[in-house]
Amino acid sequence: MKASCTYTVPFRRRKEQKTNYKKRLAAVKSGKPRLVVRGSNKSFIAEIIVYKPEGDNVICYTHSNELKKFGWKHHNGNIPAAYLTGFLCAKKGMQKKIEEAILDIGLTTPVHGSRVFSALKGAIDAGIKINAEEVYPKEERIKGKHCSADLEKDFETVKKQIQEKTGTVKSNE
Repeated sequence: MKASCTYTVPFRRRKEQKTNYKKRLAAVKSGKPRLVVRGSNKSFIAEIIVYKPEGDNVICYTHSNELKKFGWKHHNGNIPAAYLTGFLCAKKGMQKKIEEAILDIGLTTPVHGSRVFSALKGAIDAGIKINAEEVYPKEERIKGKHCSADLEKDFETVKKQIQEKTGTVKSNE
């Protein structure tokens, strides 16, 4: 007779392909807040989350639909919208004394120059320290030059308004 079974049933969230527990454990062990970035076809979400033994604590949450409050009239699932969502989330986090974080992209495949890394670039530009390699999209793609001149103008306007509303306008910009 065998002493143990040959197959163990994985955790529910692993079966549903929602959580990679090995990556999550490494992120939790770091002790730093996590910048969680998730995207769909139509929108983008960025959150800063701190681990607590009783459950994760969401410090700040930003959905790309919030960009409409700042005058964004374009699609919410593209690279410029992802950058601005990461930028806004980081500004909210800075107001709540978050100075550094680590990136958590979940089960998303890391592709250089993708929307996920555009949001990361936005968070870094906002002032949060995140250790990352140069995997960001090109600057003209982040600003939306590849789409239209109108989008590029709106990008700069929305970014400036986010800085004004969060009280962090720099004199050299």
